[in-house]
Amino acid sequence: MNTPPARPKFDFDAWVKLARQDPQAFEEKRNRIIEDAIKKAPAHQQQRLRCLQWKLDKIRETSRTPMLACLHINRLLWENVTGTHGLLNSLQQLQSGNHGHSTEQTTAKITPLHP
Repeated sequence: MNTPPARPKFDFDAWVKLARQDPQAFEEKRNRIIEDAIKKAPAHQQQRLRCLQWKLDKIRETSRTPMLACLHINRLLWENVTGTHGLLNSLQQLQSGNHGHSTEQTTAKITPLHP
């Protein structure tokens, strides 16, 4: 039987201590660990993961409190699971045999730029 590789132990108390004593070192370590995780992802997913991390960081930066940041990030997570183009919808399309191909054609009126 294959066992998954052991993940490093997460020491919450050590992270709290670092965040309180040296917030800059905390952010540097956090960013390094996130980047290491992204580098372990398949190459074709890394840019998307970096964009997602940038979005999460901006939510953290622009939220008035850490709790608001947590709530905004949680909402983003649920939108990606249950939203129109979310995981749940994608799985339902696969199950129904509709592999994301729309039968409806989008039309638009083209306006010439030169008279």
